Amino acid sequence: MTAFKLAVVSAGLSKPSSTRLLADRLAESTVRQLALQGREVEVTVVELRDLAVDIANNFVTGFPAAALREAIEAVTDADALIAVTPIFTASYSGLFKSFFDVIDNDALTGKPVLVAATGGTPRHSLALEHAVRPLFSYLRAVVLPTAVYAATDDWGATGDGRTDGLPRRIDRAAGELAALLAGRSPATPSLPEQVVPFAEQLAALRV
Repeated sequence: MTAFKLAVVSAGLSKPSSTRLLADRLAESTVRQLALQGREVEVTVVELRDLAVDIANNFVTGFPAAALREAIEAVTDADALIAVTPIFTASYSGLFKSFFDVIDNDALTGKPVLVAATGGTPRHSLALEHAVRPLFSYLRAVVLPTAVYAATDDWGATGDGRTDGLPRRIDRAAGELAALLAGRSPATPSLPEQVVPFAEQLAALRV
């Protein structure tokens, strides 16, 4: 059975970062829950901090460098996407937004996307709903109902009678993604475009 392709985009700036940690936890839970259904998953992680210069150059030149092109292909060819950003000034980071700005507007149409974010305080949690979710809705992706926000105090917290702890929220969101993927077939790899040399095209015109 063909494995699902899962792309994970992390826009954390530090190394290590809580953003990457949250991205890894979401991916691990998704893989684990799909494995219970007998489905395999190939995970590709895209660290945007390593592509910051390439992304900036792409805006100037209009052409992606090799590493950026591979990252874009990993995201656009994936069956699903986990996108995690730190929250700066009540919104997604500029690096996060810039990466998705260089992707074609139609490339994520219909793709399941699990959105998540990290921040220093719970007060920024609504940024997922007023900034991150609308971004992917505009790109016509299928944004999962549960978005995961992790504040500094959430790490290691178990929650209370009214609030789920971070591990439970991660598993719930990942479970939604796993359930959605389980009802689909993995994408069939597209065949490379056949490029006809100019000399052959010219010869055909002379016949």
